[in-house]
Amino acid sequence: MTSNRPAARPANIRRLRTAAISVGILLGMAAGAFSSQAHAADSAPTVVKKAKAKLSKKKVTAPAAEKFVPLPDATPEQLEAAKRVLIGRYECEFNKMLLIDANDLNRGYFNIRQGKDTWVVKPVLSSTGAVRLEDTKDTVLLLQILTKSMLLNVKTGHRLVDGCVHEVQRAAEEELRKNPPKSVFDTPAPADAASAPK
Repeated sequence: MTSNRPAARPANIRRLRTAAISVGILLGMAAGAFSSQAHAADSAPTVVKKAKAKLSKKKVTAPAAEKFVPLPDATPEQLEAAKRVLIGRYECEFNKMLLIDANDLNRGYFNIRQGKDTWVVKPVLSSTGAVRLEDTKDTVLLLQILTKSMLLNVKTGHRLVDGCVHEVQRAAEEELRKNPPKSVFDTPAPADAASAPK
C-alpha cells in the first residue's frame, strides 16, 4: 500500500531546522539576559553590605603629630629653649606657610605643619641664640633666628621653605630698620689715641 503524501524535500527540511535553531538561540539569549538582571538585582544589597563591612574594618589613623608618641622627657635645657619658640603662623616665600604649636601630649615638644606634612620637634638653644627645632625622626630642622626662620630637610640637605616670618620676627625686623645697631666703625677713637704724636 502506497502513501498519498509527497516525499519531503531536503531543502524544506533544512529550512525548518535552521528556523528551529534560530528560535532556540533567541529564546536562550532572552532567558540568559533576564536571569543575569534578576541575579544582579538580588545581589546588589549583598555587595553594598560587603563594601560597608570592609569600610568598617578599616582603622582610622590620626596624623602623626596627634597620635600619642612616647618621647623622652624634656630636659631643663629643652624647657628653657621652649620658652623662645614662636608659636603660631609663619608666612614664607612663594606664598607658603608654616604653623607651629605646642605638642599637647609631650611637654617641651612642638608640632610643625607645612602643607600636608606634620613633624614633632624638640627645641634646642644654640650658642648663637638661635633656636633649632629638631625633628624627633631626623627628617627636618627648623632654624629660628631673630628676624626669620627656615625649614630644612636634613636628609637631602635642601631648604623646604625659606624666609618664614612670624609676627614677632616682623616686629623685630622693623625695629632694626628704625634703630640699626651701631657699627664698630662708627665708634669714636679713644681720646689718648687721637692726642698721640704722629
